[in-house]
Amino acid sequence: MVDAEKGAGPSHSAPKQSPNQYEEHDPGFCGLILIGISILICICFFPLAPFFIIKVVAQYEKAVILRLGCIRKGGAAGPGLFFFLPCVDEIHVVDMRTVSFDVPPQEILTKDSVTVTVDAVVYFRIQDAVSSVCNVDNVKTATRLLAQTTLRNMLGTKSLSEILSEREEISNSMQKTLDCGTDPWGVLVERVEVKDVRLPQNLQRAMLPKLKLTGMPRLRLLLLKES
Repeated sequence: MVDAEKGAGPSHSAPKQSPNQYEEHDPGFCGLILIGISILICICFFPLAPFFIIKVVAQYEKAVILRLGCIRKGGAAGPGLFFFLPCVDEIHVVDMRTVSFDVPPQEILTKDSVTVTVDAVVYFRIQDAVSSVCNVDNVKTATRLLAQTTLRNMLGTKSLSEILSEREEISNSMQKTLDCGTDPWGVLVERVEVKDVRLPQNLQRAMLPKLKLTGMPRLRLLLLKES
């Protein structure tokens, strides 16, 4: 039996939860009977039972075990070999590796009433397997949707010149906001990058002469780079 997961890594604080939130509950009389029957079945079919009661998870995975619907004592198990009881244990295997996804292009109206299309890429990993199973239905989908709304809300408060010239600051701010929002789900957002900012071609052609006349060469240069 492998050791259970002790908690989050040192690089990030653990999700805020009460100490007893995931303690194993008393299964009660009926629950004890079901567990006893499951153990008895394993004994009776011992030559074949190891094929059904042994689970192996990879080095980059954790297994969250629900016994009679409740988190088993010790939290998440793995990596390595562990035993479980058939019929009473439900296993959820969680990938702990860093994954990335593209935020689809979002049409955003900036603070100065210019419509731009922006996309980004987000890198994140699950740091608390139990929270990712118990606190959210689909952690990857939830993180993806939150990233889309965060990108729209954040860039909607910026002007066009700020979006073009402050990408690094916007990415860092978005990373902190996403990390805070996904913390109860056991997710650590490691990096966010704004990939591309696109303006309609007709709007670019209309703006460049005006920027030249109004003495804004920096913004004009940024628009030329985007085009």
